[in-house]
Amino acid sequence: MNHHATDAHTLAAAYALGALENDERDAFDAHLHSCEACRQEATEFQATAARLAAAVSQPPPASTKTQVMAAIDGVRQLPPRIPTHAATPARGGRLRRKAVPLALAAVVAAAALGGVAVWQAQNGHDLEQQARRAQQQLDALNAVLAAPDARTVHGKTANGALTTVVTSDRRNKAVFTAANLPAPAPGKTYQLWLDHDGTMRPAGLIDRDGTVELAGDPARAGAVGLTLEPAGGSPQPTTEPLLLMTLPT
Repeated sequence: MNHHATDAHTLAAAYALGALENDERDAFDAHLHSCEACRQEATEFQATAARLAAAVSQPPPASTKTQVMAAIDGVRQLPPRIPTHAATPARGGRLRRKAVPLALAAVVAAAALGGVAVWQAQNGHDLEQQARRAQQQLDALNAVLAAPDARTVHGKTANGALTTVVTSDRRNKAVFTAANLPAPAPGKTYQLWLDHDGTMRPAGLIDRDGTVELAGDPARAGAVGLTLEPAGGSPQPTTEPLLLMTLPT
């Protein structure tokens, strides 16, 4: 991914995702020393990518290492791959901000599909059903993240959680991600809201770090809120909002 030097300010997303070549990475590292805006942007992209990946990843079962080690002796090692000609440099192009949600979608897909592979390698029908549901949820999230008109906004809750919302007017969908969200007290859950001209409408529940698609009509909402509610949620907020973040326009 080769870029002209004048594109330095557009490389924050590629830098955060490790998509720059060595010389580009070194040049961007030097650029970061003098550009506060790019430092902030790169940090936010790295945090968002990590949260999205962690939200859909699945820890491998305890038996995985034993199974892999037992199978090693029966796997034939392939010979080294020797290139017959020099690789043709890929065509470069400006990395636009609108490409960032697609890059983040790739991070989510890589993490989630790894989890699906572990599921499918385990114990049959029930786990396959779980994997299928997880894949469907992933597809819904990726549809928003990869939308051509996807826009992103970052925030922080009153109890210290970092949040990201990605919206798509074309799909009329929004995705909410939280990291470092403290565990709710027993009998409590976090509830999401969409603010429609001062009226808070339920938009789903989230009880831990993760990524969820907001329910409702985000195209007509001006902000997303987060409150702590009784388990199962409430028809209207019963506590002060931990977050009230204006949706990207």
